[in-house]
Amino acid sequence: MLCDASLTTMLPVKDMNRARGFYEGCLGLKPGGLRPDGKFIYMVGGSTLALFPKPEGTKAEHTAISFCVADIAASINELKRAGVVFEDYDFPELKTVNHVCVLGAEKVAWFKDTEGNYLCIHEDISQP
Repeated sequence: MLCDASLTTMLPVKDMNRARGFYEGCLGLKPGGLRPDGKFIYMVGGSTLALFPKPEGTKAEHTAISFCVADIAASINELKRAGVVFEDYDFPELKTVNHVCVLGAEKVAWFKDTEGNYLCIHEDISQP
């Protein structure tokens, strides 16, 4: 029923200017514009990301958005140059090396936005 519907990811933000600075300045997303209801949108691939003001804020304690990239190492270097700070983990079930964790058929690296939401980049890898 919904397989052909367009998809919008909605993220609440406390400070729209701060969040826009991160999404545009650090992640390089192109502004799509302010909507009458206060949401600010970005077109990302074939999807839409909408930031909406929420003064009390909330943040996802899980990965809210994952961007698929062709080369995770190159993407990490580029994002680090833009000011993105990557998370590192050393748990028995989750360990990063150079910010990257291999999870099944993908390599993943996590970072937070200005509102504390967990975002990640991932690279699909083939299984041997």
